[in-house]
Amino acid sequence: MISSFLSSFDIFTPSEIAAFEEKTVLRSIKKGSFLIQEGQLCKEVAFLKTGILRSFFSPESGEEITYCITFPNTLTTAYSSFITGLPTLENIQAVSAAELVVIQKADLDQLSQSSLNWTRFLKMIAEQQYLELEKRLFLFQKEKAKKRYMDLLENQPVYVQQIPLQYLASYLGITPRHLSRLRREVVL
Repeated sequence: MISSFLSSFDIFTPSEIAAFEEKTVLRSIKKGSFLIQEGQLCKEVAFLKTGILRSFFSPESGEEITYCITFPNTLTTAYSSFITGLPTLENIQAVSAAELVVIQKADLDQLSQSSLNWTRFLKMIAEQQYLELEKRLFLFQKEKAKKRYMDLLENQPVYVQQIPLQYLASYLGITPRHLSRLRREVVL
């Protein structure tokens, strides 16, 4: 699965993918467990094979704000901490049991030294992350909650039903009550 993901970028040789796979470990986390918590240093990247993760932070009010939901076949990390080496301000938690393929930052750095393809790959991932962030920002500024919910349903119909109401509502920037009304309006 991770080899298919890497192959989709059309930049790696089979030996580069094999070198990557040799440095990875498989990790399972239970529903409710954390990949990383606020205050920790992020020194790894994970490819989500199965399950759903949510990234959230807690402002002074104590209310958890879910700002990212990660679905299978994507990479995840506490990106700011991963880049800066500073403690993360976010939490990444399993919404359901999850299986991850994990690689350490030191190993990624080593791969980058061995081939420019890894540097190109990391640049592509950074660009994708920026575009996703921009898209999400524009959706919040431009579209109503129903449109944000419909986009999510269109892109992740199977998984949306597995996300608890309070996390999904927070992600959409609405109350759980508003989300319940939207769900009643939308027939799947």
